[in-house]
Amino acid sequence: MSHSLFELTGRVAAVIGGGSGIGEAVAHGLHAAGAIVTVFDNRGDAATRVAAALGAESGPAEPGRFDDAPTAATLDIRDADAVERGLEDLYRRQARLDIVVCTPSINVRKRIVEYSGDEFDRVVAVNLKGSFNVLRAAGRIMTAQGRGSIVIFSSIRSQVVEQGQSVYAMTKAGIVQLVRTGAAEFGQFGVRVNAVAPGVVETPLTAPIKAQADWYNAYADKSAMKRWARADEMVGPTLFLASDAASYVTGSVLFADGGWTAVDGRYSPPGM
Repeated sequence: MSHSLFELTGRVAAVIGGGSGIGEAVAHGLHAAGAIVTVFDNRGDAATRVAAALGAESGPAEPGRFDDAPTAATLDIRDADAVERGLEDLYRRQARLDIVVCTPSINVRKRIVEYSGDEFDRVVAVNLKGSFNVLRAAGRIMTAQGRGSIVIFSSIRSQVVEQGQSVYAMTKAGIVQLVRTGAAEFGQFGVRVNAVAPGVVETPLTAPIKAQADWYNAYADKSAMKRWARADEMVGPTLFLASDAASYVTGSVLFADGGWTAVDGRYSPPGM
């Protein structure tokens, strides 16, 4: 297979949630593959920090080539109008929008009977409504231009659950159906929509688990690879879906979970 299938030189990419964790790693990966990256995050200082780091990796800019420099912007995906404005502004500046990656999510770990209405609304507003806002805004631009790739992050929790994961799992399952519907509606316009479903990844979101050794080790043992993922291990799956290597892939969920959803049970029979 030609290496050029994975080339993203000159492609315009928006990484939403790019200020930390998986989004930050993806921003670096897209930039290294040649994409022109704008980092969006609800923390503007974090987005600026990542964009500056990308710019430093590029070395001195060529005279008159400012449009290729990584940029940053503050964006709260719960605000539908702000999402529309942010992506439209990027499209106007670059006259194209090729890749949109959406990574943000939050979780409140509580049993169903203990969940408050405000907590429910908060998780749904970010994970599900926010993802919808991004898909809709990106879809409007990309269907009009006749091309593009949208990648939204789901989770293993779209398929398997544990106690305390009700609302988070619900939203991640909803993202799968959202992606499939986007693929069905946008495909005729040359726009692909896919999801990446990570397992347990070392990010700020999972820091409270990592801080508890028994919990951390139990999660490591559940995967076939007996370890957590690094954030940078989500870059390859994302770049594949964003690139021409996945030109006939849409409506799919790519599980990058170290075999978590493939392995049934936690016990190895004797002699195994």
